[in-house]
Amino acid sequence: MAVGARAFALLFAASLACATGQYFYFQGLQLASPSMARATTNLAPGITFAIAAVIGLEKVDLRSSRSWAKIAGTVVCLAGAIAMAFFKGPKLLSGLPFAAAAADDDWVKGGIYLIGTAFCVSMWYILQVPVCRSYLDPLSLATWMSFLATLQCAVMAFFLESNYLEIWKLASVWELPCILYAGVFASGANFFLQSWCISVKGPLYSAIFTPLSAVITTVLSTIFLHEELHIGSILGATAIIIGLYVVLWGKAEDVKSERLTMQSNNSKMILEPECTGVKFECGTSLSAPLLSKNTNDNTCTC
Repeated sequence: MAVGARAFALLFAASLACATGQYFYFQGLQLASPSMARATTNLAPGITFAIAAVIGLEKVDLRSSRSWAKIAGTVVCLAGAIAMAFFKGPKLLSGLPFAAAAADDDWVKGGIYLIGTAFCVSMWYILQVPVCRSYLDPLSLATWMSFLATLQCAVMAFFLESNYLEIWKLASVWELPCILYAGVFASGANFFLQSWCISVKGPLYSAIFTPLSAVITTVLSTIFLHEELHIGSILGATAIIIGLYVVLWGKAEDVKSERLTMQSNNSKMILEPECTGVKFECGTSLSAPLLSKNTNDNTCTC
């Protein structure tokens, strides 16, 4: 499928947001901790709602409890991320004596990088709206975006890394399996399973389980990486998860309201008489198939 100038510009911008987000993510992961990196990714739905509301893609009605829920959830998510970045607090569980703890300055820098990752992911979501309108083939779309993001990451590394040639060399035999795992499972298999889940149960059902990965990451990083847990991290992660669920609840109520409105409009169109003396004998059941063998059983006569 051919790519026009407008579609290519949108693809380039979306790929750049993805590449920049990856750079921020690995910088934050190195400076902060795995549990903090995973928790701050839950900021993306709230930030996406805030950006979409500003540019007009998301409707905000201050008289609606659904809109207030999404606004409150976004604020709680941001407050939780700020708490994780700038407030460590006392230790809850200490790592082993040989575990290296991140310095306070590195912790703050890492938190800022990870919040930047959430913003980049949100911008990627926002850009998907015009991209999908201009380019409708999902498989080739994903191929184009991956190719452009790869080139952009290589260019970014050339300007940001002083030892550009050295960074491509593998320092250990364990790095190659980690890279393959990240590409095959963390990206490929993850996207496939999420797409399958969304096709079966819908996007909200899939998003509800997102905070569970933050809890699993925190437990595993404490056990295997001997990460030190602080009360600020626990409170911040809890606030992010609560805020995410509040935003999802508001969005779910929006979806229910839109469905009821569509059903109401469809009912009005069906029940609107086109001639006097209309007699309706339609007894179609929602559990019955859409097209039955005996089409004469359910008839509407005028």
